[in-house]
Amino acid sequence: MRTICLYFEIHQIIHLKRYRFFDIGNDHYYYDDYANEAGMNDVAERSYIPALNTLIDMVKKSEGAFKVALSISGVALEQLEIHAPAVIDLLHQLNETGCCEFLAEPYSHGLSSLVNEDCFKEEVMRQAAKMKQMFGKAPKVFRNSSLIYSDEIGAMVASMGFKGMLTEGAKHVLGWKSPHYVYHCNMNPNLKLLLRDYKLSDDISLRFSNSEWNEFPLFADRYIGWIDSMPQEEQVINIFMELSALGIAQPLSSNILEFIKALPICAKEKGITFSTPSEVIAKLKSVSQLDVPDPMSWLDEERDTSCLLGNVMQREAFNKLYSVAERIHLCDDRRIKQDWDYLQASNNFRFMTTKNSGVGLNRGIYESPYDAFTNYMNILGDFISRVNSLYPVDVDNEELNPLLTTIRNQGIEIEELRKKLEKAEAKLKKEEKAAAPKRKTATKKTEA
Repeated sequence: MRTICLYFEIHQIIHLKRYRFFDIGNDHYYYDDYANEAGMNDVAERSYIPALNTLIDMVKKSEGAFKVALSISGVALEQLEIHAPAVIDLLHQLNETGCCEFLAEPYSHGLSSLVNEDCFKEEVMRQAAKMKQMFGKAPKVFRNSSLIYSDEIGAMVASMGFKGMLTEGAKHVLGWKSPHYVYHCNMNPNLKLLLRDYKLSDDISLRFSNSEWNEFPLFADRYIGWIDSMPQEEQVINIFMELSALGIAQPLSSNILEFIKALPICAKEKGITFSTPSEVIAKLKSVSQLDVPDPMSWLDEERDTSCLLGNVMQREAFNKLYSVAERIHLCDDRRIKQDWDYLQASNNFRFMTTKNSGVGLNRGIYESPYDAFTNYMNILGDFISRVNSLYPVDVDNEELNPLLTTIRNQGIEIEELRKKLEKAEAKLKKEEKAAAPKRKTATKKTEA
């Protein structure tokens, strides 16, 4: 039976304020609070709230047949908790239906997977812990920022215990292969890969309201008809996009939510189901390994990382930021840690792109990529000076390494103790369950 795996991403840009060279050393607050509050309220009102209400309604009307997956960056959750708690309430309601799977992703929505394994693993596990705390379940499936994936990244994700990962069905990687199968990481076959069908996904997220598109207007029955007409052996159709596509990229006036609402009804008529990523991974076997020596993503036509790290400015800013990564690991200053998360966010680097991507890019306060670079580097200069004041530059890596080794060893010990505690609790519950009938018998004899 053919199934649709529908996934939405929630991430919001943290807007940096205009920061001058002369602010370095004098002003340690880098954010435009008004823009962040206004931006979050706007996207919540125009997209997140109506879209989540629609998804909840779809689950209820389908009596649980409709299923969906969401991932939320840690920085987006922080902003939602502060500025749009109504969205958090709706996420809890969707979770309570039992038909939504929450995925893991990097806390910062950053690019640490490309440069620093320790940073990457730390922030992924931090976001996963946040998901478990909020929604009661630890994520089993992972998605990287902008669906970035390579063989090495897949191996890192597998080593963290994830069973599956979402990524792009990039043509330059797949060649003649179809994205409508389950694949696996070539460095660890235990990690299954779900590949985005970028055409079907972009038909909704990018083209739906475009009156010049040759398929306009698109109706749900025709969309499902395209899926139904695919070869029968192609069993999973992965449709991934940002949740803000429903209401922002595609305005509500385009009837985008009515289109989404009709999908389960039309799919049911064709015998097509909906599944969460975990269900797909559990049901379907991998047909082949996927070889991805260089990172791919869902960005632009190239489906790579060139719009994030393709020019000299982006790489300079990126390398400068991660030059203090080891010192950040040692730091326990809450403000430094939060700034580290916000400065890692991938949009900071995308604002610096000089590519003509063909997709509209709102640079916010920046007039040009060079303006974005200058502002970010001014902020980074102040941030690095603060980090160095805690761990001076003359403390070289040889001195840092023993400290880092101690921290890692402590982390391993804590994890081992946690596993032992879980085993002990499970054993105790088992013993109590086994002892319960004996206690009931003893009580009856005493009463007699």
